[in-house]
Amino acid sequence: MHSWTSPAVPTLPGRGHTPRLRDTASGALIDPASDGVGSLYVCGITPYDSTHLGHAFTYVAFDTLNRVWRDAGVRVHYAQNITDIDDPLLERAAATGVDWRDLAEDQIELFRSDMATLRVIAPDHYIGVVEAMDLVVEAVETMLAAGAAYRVDQDVYADLAKDSHFGSVSHLDGAAMDELFAERGGDPERAGKRDRLDPLLWRGRREGEPHWDGRSLGPGRPGWHIECGAIAARYLGLPVAVQGGGKDLVFPHHDMGTSHLRFLPGAGGAPSPEPIRCFVHTGLVGYEGQKMSKSLGNLVFVSRLVAQGLDPRVIRLALLDHAYARSWEFTDDDLASAAARLDRWRNASGSASSGSGGPAATDHLERLRLALADDLDTPAALRVVDAWASEQGAGDPGLLADAVDALLGVQLRD
Repeated sequence: MHSWTSPAVPTLPGRGHTPRLRDTASGALIDPASDGVGSLYVCGITPYDSTHLGHAFTYVAFDTLNRVWRDAGVRVHYAQNITDIDDPLLERAAATGVDWRDLAEDQIELFRSDMATLRVIAPDHYIGVVEAMDLVVEAVETMLAAGAAYRVDQDVYADLAKDSHFGSVSHLDGAAMDELFAERGGDPERAGKRDRLDPLLWRGRREGEPHWDGRSLGPGRPGWHIECGAIAARYLGLPVAVQGGGKDLVFPHHDMGTSHLRFLPGAGGAPSPEPIRCFVHTGLVGYEGQKMSKSLGNLVFVSRLVAQGLDPRVIRLALLDHAYARSWEFTDDDLASAAARLDRWRNASGSASSGSGGPAATDHLERLRLALADDLDTPAALRVVDAWASEQGAGDPGLLADAVDALLGVQLRD
């Protein structure tokens, strides 16, 4: 599946610093890149209602990681999925009387447009589950052969008891897992399962539902968690440096998806107990007192803000003004503050002064790089640029503009 056209990224003088990131699983700050390579897998959308500011916050955060890695000389390998077949998509299609394929394509195209508008660098591999069906089938067959999965009638479930590391991402107790599993797409009451938490890997064909050839599995379609593992293993290889997504994916999605990966071949062909080096999760964005979500309907859409005349650079700056790991409440004040900041920065980058990157300018650039290397501290990075802009680009407004463009994704020149 095609993604979108990436923006041009200026090359800055010198080299940035490889970022240390807070690993959800261990709580430690680590540098997950290895041998100059940073592989990044970020869970994509289920295309039935996108792109709201919660989505945008996540993808802009990982776009910042992409940019900081590149500035540090890290070769980035980035993959993202699209869950273009799933129960919520089918339910929305049925409710609206639209073919599920048309609904998915319409929303995927809107997402592409929003990402291009926000100047997000496109992933190297943008993969829909429908086009990755053979990978999913192969992964489920591998798990069955390893004794890590079992059949219940025409369906296949993962046997979590076979994974002694299960739960090492979220560290939740059994009661919390059970509650969240039921809330987030699980089927704890399914008769015939060995454990209430065992997740669906392959859903056998049901009357009136789309299905695909599952080879030895029989006709059907994937469960939720297996798709990301199958795509990541194929397009990035294991171990993956960073697995990213919103905090609401820690459990069950990332705990269970990582469990599946432990039975798939990694480097050297053997499974690994640690198929992900670092788990990075973004905070949730609230609005009107509640988490912004499709189920609640309290969504602020990027496309609607832009259609109302808002400069997309303002949206990006508003998102960057919040630390990626913290949840926050969106208000119109976020946009007003970002708009004023953009005006100040643009005035500074267009000032009459000029230079060749003297000490003041290079000092500001170094401070900007250090802020971003510290667990992608974008609010601190914005304050560095504020100080730089207050000095009218510190003698080199061109470097100011290039740094903001390359590292923060905000183009100051028209």
